[in-house]
Amino acid sequence: MGRYVRKNQHCSKVMRWRVTVQESDAAAVHALVCETGFFSKSEERIAIELVEETLSLGKESGYEFVFADVPGNPGRLLGYTCYGPIPDTESSFDLYWIAVAPAEQRTGLGSSLLHETERLALLQNAKRMFVDTSGREQYTPTRKFYERMGYREEARLVDFYAPGDDKVIYAKT
Repeated sequence: MGRYVRKNQHCSKVMRWRVTVQESDAAAVHALVCETGFFSKSEERIAIELVEETLSLGKESGYEFVFADVPGNPGRLLGYTCYGPIPDTESSFDLYWIAVAPAEQRTGLGSSLLHETERLALLQNAKRMFVDTSGREQYTPTRKFYERMGYREEARLVDFYAPGDDKVIYAKT
């Protein structure tokens, strides 16, 4: 698909975008979401289930993926997104997951992943992209990231996930 070149003072890494889900992706996604330290055990299982459902059902699963990996290093993801059309809507999409390996955070990879995801969603007639995240303090950088990317807070469901843990819904047209 595309290429993203990570550059900093010490290295330049070429990686590729990949949208085809492979058998090895369930384990790679699990390793990546565990490595971030952000997700609960339940959320980790859900991430794997979405990959497995896509492997089983293909397009009928309703899930699309963008994987950022390094050619020649199978099973090691630098980051990924999972997104898809929201059932029974004309042109609304959900961003279900975005995860970037800790070593790749703050390099521009997350922004590039999100841009690539939005580009692919546009090709599928997306008009609006929605994303849900936690209102916990730990997620402040995540919320600021979405805001920098042009998303705006549409709703806040107080105590949605647990007492003191709001669900914050962002949208971008």
